[in-house]
Amino acid sequence: MTTTEQFCRILRERSAEHLSAGRLLFANGLYGQVVSILRQELDSMVRVIFLLNQNLTSRQHFIIQTLHNEKWTLPNTRTTITDRHMVNLADNLHGWTNSVYKLGCAFIHLSPMADYRNENPFNQLSPLELNDILQHLHNYHGFPLTNTLSMGSVSPYLLQILDKVFSNLDYYIHYLEAGRTGVI
Repeated sequence: MTTTEQFCRILRERSAEHLSAGRLLFANGLYGQVVSILRQELDSMVRVIFLLNQNLTSRQHFIIQTLHNEKWTLPNTRTTITDRHMVNLADNLHGWTNSVYKLGCAFIHLSPMADYRNENPFNQLSPLELNDILQHLHNYHGFPLTNTLSMGSVSPYLLQILDKVFSNLDYYIHYLEAGRTGVI
């Protein structure tokens, strides 16, 4: 098995587990945890998007670092590739990644968003971030533009969103396996 095949297998196994966990958590009304799972799935996706935008030599470097449980650093340097760097790249290509990633991070870390049953977590976001999420939900999931973003209005769409990220990630993994670059 090549290092790329091993890396893709890890991605797929993680992704399948996210999908299963997300469905179980959703069925139990644990929407904050579903958002946390969605954020983890986005973590995989922004990494794959980053890799697809690297030349094959650099890509192999990052894959090997992953398999050795090392932080990603630029080849022949000590410069660390941060989540922020990868999210910004994905956001520049897709226009929604940053807002959703930020929202997901707020559910992973202790924040006022954990109180989503009593307070609207979307009130913690800027108007620009709210608009990005609203437009994305509308364009890709049919969310009415007239609805206010709240956990109550968004929660019915969480599995649909997770399924979409899951399927997009799987599509991108196929590109990695095929050795394609710059395809996103």
